Amino acid sequence: MAKEKRNYAEITPEVERLAELCVADSWIEPQMYTEYKVFRGLRDLNGNGVLTGLTEVSEIQSKKTVDGVDQPCEGKLFYRGYEINDLVGGFLKDGRFGFEETTYLLLFGELPTQEQLADFKALLADYRSLPNSFVRDLIMKAPSENMMNSMARSVLTMYSYDKNPDDVSIPNVLRQCLQLIATFPMMAVYGYQAYDYYLDDSQSFFIHEPRPDLSTAENILHMLRIDSKYTELEAKILDLALVLHAEHGGGNNSTFTTHVVSSSGTDTYSAIAAALGSLKGPKHGGANIKVVEMFRDIKEHVRDWNDRDEIAAYLQKILHKEAFDQSGLIYGIGHAVYSLSDPRADILRSFVERLSDEKKLHAEYNLYAAVEDLAPKLIAGERKMYKGVSANVDFYSGFVYDMLGLPTELYTPIFAIARIAGWSAHRLEELINASKIIRPAYMNVHPRRDYKALTER
Repeated sequence: MAKEKRNYAEITPEVERLAELCVADSWIEPQMYTEYKVFRGLRDLNGNGVLTGLTEVSEIQSKKTVDGVDQPCEGKLFYRGYEINDLVGGFLKDGRFGFEETTYLLLFGELPTQEQLADFKALLADYRSLPNSFVRDLIMKAPSENMMNSMARSVLTMYSYDKNPDDVSIPNVLRQCLQLIATFPMMAVYGYQAYDYYLDDSQSFFIHEPRPDLSTAENILHMLRIDSKYTELEAKILDLALVLHAEHGGGNNSTFTTHVVSSSGTDTYSAIAAALGSLKGPKHGGANIKVVEMFRDIKEHVRDWNDRDEIAAYLQKILHKEAFDQSGLIYGIGHAVYSLSDPRADILRSFVERLSDEKKLHAEYNLYAAVEDLAPKLIAGERKMYKGVSANVDFYSGFVYDMLGLPTELYTPIFAIARIAGWSAHRLEELINASKIIRPAYMNVHPRRDYKALTER
């Protein structure tokens, strides 16, 4: 008689019992973190991060010192010393797409000349192809319900196609990073197409090859849509979202992961796959999905979207864990570092309004604007605040992707398509300044015990 195969997804009663033991023996009393002056999340109560490294890639400013006292200020973001508003204003004024130029700046530290930018775009276009049979044998034959897992698997598989995968010399790592920057859109979109057809019962399956004459943002829309059509405004606002998500300091979870893993001397594919695993987490890259889901819930329960009192009352229910997902969070409001404002949200807001007009969704935009205005006041009235709260970039980016008709499965992968530029810059920076493996200290708080023989336990 054949042995019945185990269902590996099943949580058996025995596993449940062992899990209870695990929780009971691993629980650490919260007050012990205060007693031993351990900053959970590597941030103190004022939101200040524990300094763990130095970087020249980007800078976040959320406070200024006045008469020796730190005070909150309007948020600012700098890429290689350039303020993000100036960078965005520069390429928008010239009517150019900005992501490729921004990637060049992050990698090489200087803004490119016209000739350098043209050469860089041509280089990315040359790298914008996957190995023979890669799509068929890896992506199509093993579709995943989660595109971040699909992308991580694709990145790790690229190791097998690389003749020098473990060479961590700067020229070789730069070559690997450029190839990943160029191919991330393909990994994400093709992974979604396979999922949509094989696992979500779509009636159509199509693969559009990227075009060398198109920007990264244009190629995403070209490859994703069956007719490859998009408006200029759609491509420009997606490009803007990529620029704003390309980098955000060395302390965010996925970039810090890149530094930690790179410091061990491992290969590029392992480091970037680890960063993808970090970004997949809903506390990091999945935040804009929660914003969109929250607004769908608000639209179902608020009858008059112009009634600010009705909107405020429902937001109070969300804060009191009586509505939406009972988390008590108004998603998209507040940030670990920014207080008075997130410059990325400020930049995106005006373009969101223009896109909402093009899509005939201005009523939805007004609802977002009302929540953005009301939520910080409600939060401040309900909870003890160590710093101000404001809308962050996720508040509007999810709305942008929703208006573009992008599937929610691709929201976080698009974040990755942008952030691979920053990850690459930080990996190179870690290797160039390599000294010690990153190994922070943990204090053991378990009492010591005498060993007991098996028969005496």
